[in-house]
Amino acid sequence: MLVTRGGEGLFSGINKKALEAAMKQMGVKQQALEAESVVIRLRDKELVFISPEVMMISMGGQESFQVVGRFSERPRLRSYEPSEEDVALVVEQTGASKEAAIKALEDHKGDIAAVILDLKEGK
Repeated sequence: MLVTRGGEGLFSGINKKALEAAMKQMGVKQQALEAESVVIRLRDKELVFISPEVMMISMGGQESFQVVGRFSERPRLRSYEPSEEDVALVVEQTGASKEAAIKALEDHKGDIAAVILDLKEGK
């Protein structure tokens, strides 16, 4: 995937027809997609493209996407509220209090296996 900030593409300055002919010869197919927006979710933030140019490129039985355009960054908001079933399972498996189970589930964003291991190890 190619992401640029200023709108300059990887192939700027290259003869477009020659590039298309070479790609066709190599079995590369590309299709423009009419995307309204693209959001790339990273661990701690999101990259948001509004009205980007998006190309789907097919080659060797796999698809890849090229996104070109200006983007903004925003923090990734994660909210997790443990269910009563998850809390009960953690309490049953670890012997922890309900409050400790809820806090651990929130800290681990619902990863029950990690919560049980950590509580059993006393972390």
